[in-house]
Amino acid sequence: MKRHLDTMHTLSRQYWQYLACGLWQASCKGEENEQADMDQEGWSLPLEMLSSWYCSFSKCCETGDCRVTNNITGLESDLNRRLHGQHLARKVILRAVRGFLQRPQPEKALALSFHGWSGTGKNFVARMIADHLYRDGLKSECVKVFISLFHFPHPVYLDSYKVQLKKQIGETVKLCEQALFIFDEAEKLHTDLLDTIKPCMDHYDSIGQVDYRRSIFLFLSNSGGNTINEVALDFWRAGRAREEITMDYLEQPLRTELKEAPGTAFAHSHLLEENLIDFFVPFLPLEFHHVKLCARDAFVVQGLPYTETALDEVARMMVFVPKDKRLFSAQGCKSVSQRINYILP
Repeated sequence: MKRHLDTMHTLSRQYWQYLACGLWQASCKGEENEQADMDQEGWSLPLEMLSSWYCSFSKCCETGDCRVTNNITGLESDLNRRLHGQHLARKVILRAVRGFLQRPQPEKALALSFHGWSGTGKNFVARMIADHLYRDGLKSECVKVFISLFHFPHPVYLDSYKVQLKKQIGETVKLCEQALFIFDEAEKLHTDLLDTIKPCMDHYDSIGQVDYRRSIFLFLSNSGGNTINEVALDFWRAGRAREEITMDYLEQPLRTELKEAPGTAFAHSHLLEENLIDFFVPFLPLEFHHVKLCARDAFVVQGLPYTETALDEVARMMVFVPKDKRLFSAQGCKSVSQRINYILP
C-alpha cells in the first residue's frame, strides 16, 4: 500500500513540475535532469493539455500572465463592506458589470462614467473592479490606467498622443480579449482623445480585425459633483434620507451639466452625443459618519487599535461644507489614513 502511495505522490509531483516548467520558465532552473527522467519514463503529457487544464480554472491570455477571474461575488462583498455612503454607485456598478460579463456576446464594450467630488470613492471602486476581475488587479497586463495630465500633459503633442493611445488599446485587446481601461481625471482629457477611442466603444463587430466588444472602459471625473451635491443637500433640507435618492433624481440633471459645462471633454465629444456611455454613476458627498467608517477601515488596514473617540477625532480634522452646517466632507475620505498619524501617541 505504501509503495502505491509513494508512486502516486511521485507522479503528482512530476506532473506539477512539468506543468510549472511549461507555464513559468523560472521554475525549471535546477530541475532539468528530473524533467528529462520524467520524459524518458514516458510520463509526459502534451503541454497544451496541461495548460488547458490549468486555464480552465481562470481564463488565460496568450502570454499566460493575464488571468481573468471575474469574481463578482467578491466584488459585491467588497462594495457592501468597504464602500461607504454610496448606495447608488454600489447598485449601478454591480448590476452593470455583472450583466455585461454574463452576456455571451455583448453588442458593445461596457462604458461607465463615475462622477462626484474628490475622495468619494471613484478611484477606490475602479481599483476594486480591477482586483476582482483580474488575478493581478491593476498590475495585470489586461488593465491599463491613463491619468490625463500625467500621460497627456502637452496639447502640442496631441497627434502623437492619439496614435499612442489607439495603439496601446488595440495591443491590449489583442493580448487579452476582456481588457479594462481606466481614464482618471477624464474631464481634463482632450476631446480628440475621447473621439479617438470612440470606435472602440461603438457597436462594431471589429475594427482592423480587433473585437473590442468585451472590453470595459471606466471614466473617473470630478465633473457633475455640483449637481450631485445639490440633490443630496435638497434631500437633507427636506428631512429625507439620502438612501431615498434614486437615479431618477440624478441621471438627467447630471447629463445636462456634463453637456453644458464649459471646457469639459464630455461636452464636445461624440461619446455623449451618440450615447456611448452606458451609465453615468453618481458618487454622493460623504457625511461625518461615513468619514468615521473610512477612519475605522484605515485603522484596521494598518493593524492599529481604535476607539470611537479616536474615530471622532479623525473625522473632526476634515473640512466640512457648507460652513454653517458642516454637512459634507469637502475631501471625502481622502487623507483620512494620513491624519491617523496625528492622533497616535
